[in-house]
This record gives sequence, structure tokens and C-alpha cells, in this order.
Amino acid sequence: QVQLVESGGGSAQAGGSLRLSCAASLRTFSTYAMGWFRQAPGKEREFVAAVSSSGGSTDYANSVKGRFTISRDNAKNTVYLQMNSLKHEDTAVYYCAADGGGTGLRFGLAHYWGQGTQVTVSS
Repeated sequence: QVQLVESGGGSAQAGGSLRLSCAASLRTFSTYAMGWFRQAPGKEREFVAAVSSSGGSTDYANSVKGRFTISRDNAKNTVYLQMNSLKHEDTAVYYCAADGGGTGLRFGLAHYWGQGTQVTVSS
């Protein structure tokens, strides 16, 4: 059974940083595009960032561009989200996702989802 397990969430002050990790039990991890989404209370889940299977291409939501960086280590079956200059509005549950097709993450399409990790930013 495929599992995506997020870690690294927690609390931070505005202007601070957090680094999320997502460990995937995908045998063919290096063939999946990976992404991060978030859902704030009372809001719909939204796309945050995605990285191609090779790691050579990335995509970001405008709201996080320049502050967040997505990366992956295919040798460790892990994807990361480095979050800098955090804002109160970044508070949400963050989800990791895997897309075997490689093109659907921006549209919320994924084959597998993690359980989420809470990020809380105090202003």
C-alpha cells in the first residue's frame, strides 16, 4: 500500500521558516511528479508547489513564489518544501501528493495523498 507521510509541520512566527518533508513508499518514486497543497480552515484545498519527476522543473502558486522552495531527493524517496518569510495566511494543513501522469498537480489531480501536517504561523 502506498503511503505518503508528511513531517516538519508545527508553529512559527511570521517571518520565520519551516521545512516540510514527505516520505513516499512508492517503488517508482522517481517517475512521479510530486506536489504540496494546503487547506486553511473554512477554505478549499489549494495548490502550493510541484516538482517534476526528475526535479528539473518546478511550479509555484503566486502566493508563495519567492518564499517557498520545493525540492526532491529521489535516492531517499522524499520531497521537501522549504518555507521562508512565513505569513499568518500560510496557516493551513499541508498535504503531499504524487501524480503518476506528471501534469495534473496544478489542477489538483493526484494518484496519492498524504494525511497532512499542520502549519501554524502567528503574527
